[in-house]
Amino acid sequence: MNLGEVLAGVRLRRPLAAELAKLPVTSLEYDSRRVKKDALFFAFSGARADGRSFAMQAVNAGAVAVASEMAAPGDFQGNWIEVAHGRQALALAARNFFNRPDERIALTGITGTNGKTTTAYLVDSILRAAGNTTALIGTIEYHLGGRVIPAVNTTPESLDLYRLFAELDEMGGKFATMEVSSHALALGRIYGAHFHTAVFTNLTRDHLDFHRTMEDYFAAKQLLFTGTGAPAPRFAAINRDDEYGARIKTGAETQTVWYGMGKDATVRARHISSSFGGLRFEVQAGSDRINIESALIGRINVYNILAACCAGLSYGLPADIIARGIAQCRAVPGRFERVDEGQPFVVVVDYAHTDDALRNVISMARSLEPKRVVTLFGCGGDRDRTKRPIMGQVAAELSDFVVLTSDNPRSEDPIDIMNDVLVGLRRKDTPCLVEPDRATAIRRAIEEARPGDILILAGKGHETYQVLKDRTIPFDDREVAREVLRGFGYRPRPDASQ
Repeated sequence: MNLGEVLAGVRLRRPLAAELAKLPVTSLEYDSRRVKKDALFFAFSGARADGRSFAMQAVNAGAVAVASEMAAPGDFQGNWIEVAHGRQALALAARNFFNRPDERIALTGITGTNGKTTTAYLVDSILRAAGNTTALIGTIEYHLGGRVIPAVNTTPESLDLYRLFAELDEMGGKFATMEVSSHALALGRIYGAHFHTAVFTNLTRDHLDFHRTMEDYFAAKQLLFTGTGAPAPRFAAINRDDEYGARIKTGAETQTVWYGMGKDATVRARHISSSFGGLRFEVQAGSDRINIESALIGRINVYNILAACCAGLSYGLPADIIARGIAQCRAVPGRFERVDEGQPFVVVVDYAHTDDALRNVISMARSLEPKRVVTLFGCGGDRDRTKRPIMGQVAAELSDFVVLTSDNPRSEDPIDIMNDVLVGLRRKDTPCLVEPDRATAIRRAIEEARPGDILILAGKGHETYQVLKDRTIPFDDREVAREVLRGFGYRPRPDASQ
């Protein structure tokens, strides 16, 4: 493929010279360390580094040209292509280079603040229950057929996305389900991608360090439903019970279904039975009825299951296949995940790291009627500070005992972060313990738990690391809790399931 073909449809600041357009391109890269002969290198302006500083390194490694929305450095020697928008250019170039696999693969995009990961797992399970080879792209990890790939971002860079799509296409897969983050939408990582189905879960306070306002955050989510450099999705499934969901605008040709529990929903849940054993309910979708049995727990998962059912219906799948796919998705890592070592109280690990998510997970625990709810949590550093006191207040209002600790402090002092949280936590007189060392905090939370309690370890979920100021260390709430419990002499019962 030549350079002109790769950059077809990309907005250029000036037209390509004829001789430049004919140059062969054998790969695309945005990391200069991976550049090989005849690669097209994309130089981005990042928060920590200016991609232009690596341009000559890329050329010396054999890059045919450098594409950037920035002007070439004064000492640059080589082919420099100025584009109107760097990441949009990379997305369109990757789509061209891999021969538009999104036209042969049905993409389901799931966006919202909470529930994206669980909904994506459910949709993928439904599609696999129908006998399909699939891809799953999200926060925890990426799945490609039977292969598991570590996740770098919730939504990868467009080049990595299209590489995955192309591999799926080569192996005969026809369906890819992906979490679509607000960052990816705002930055243009999915620019030009054709989505079959778009799902909106909800919108609550998060990422305001990036978006600044809730309206900007919402505007980023909205892009998935009207199309960003591509036609609007063919189908949209939107949470009617969410105040932002009711404001979502869809394309004129998009077939929209509204899910929820209120009277305005077109796909709704009826006869809900919830226990620690899971959920049972009926999904009513027009004349269709889907009888759901799921190992997932709580009201929030009713919404996630409804969203997944809508996606399944958008592909014309029958009720029994949808129900089977839901039943086969028995757990999602780090989402109300139990740690069971035979102890007389329940320990769950959850990714809840916003005030709304924390409210949901504590409310879910409350619905199971424990004797007490003990909540351990912290807040991440270098992120939206305004949510910290709100999270503290939520934990204090809904818990019987709170353990405040460190999360991923990043460049901030953990004590400063916890002091922000304490502003809200102290608005209630709920007993609390403050311990900045997370491993010690987990031990002390387990020491506090009594028979019949539910202990929630919130904030990190599936993460297997902790990001400190000067390093990243291995840290998994599940493994730390398991080690502490075993140290206290607990052992799993023969019939215990994780």
